[in-house]
Amino acid sequence: MSRDNSGAGSVMLAFMVGAITGAAVALLFAPATGEETRDFIGQKAREGRDKAKDAVEQGREFYQRNREGVTTAIERGREAFQQARERGEQA
Repeated sequence: MSRDNSGAGSVMLAFMVGAITGAAVALLFAPATGEETRDFIGQKAREGRDKAKDAVEQGREFYQRNREGVTTAIERGREAFQQARERGEQA
């Protein structure tokens, strides 16, 4: 019933590392001054930080939604068990 998302996480990590590496190589070969390059790197770093914050928030929301669903399912299972046990004692 549980899902194993480790494969998806590995793919996402590989994609991010590849994107960062590609961006770094592009910056090294770009015909820009040092100041322009530093400004560009700073801008991209801020954008990356913002995207990472969004991804963390989405992950937290996903966790909260699924945690509540599992908790609800466990509670319903306990209630069904108690009802079945009570019916068995009455018979």
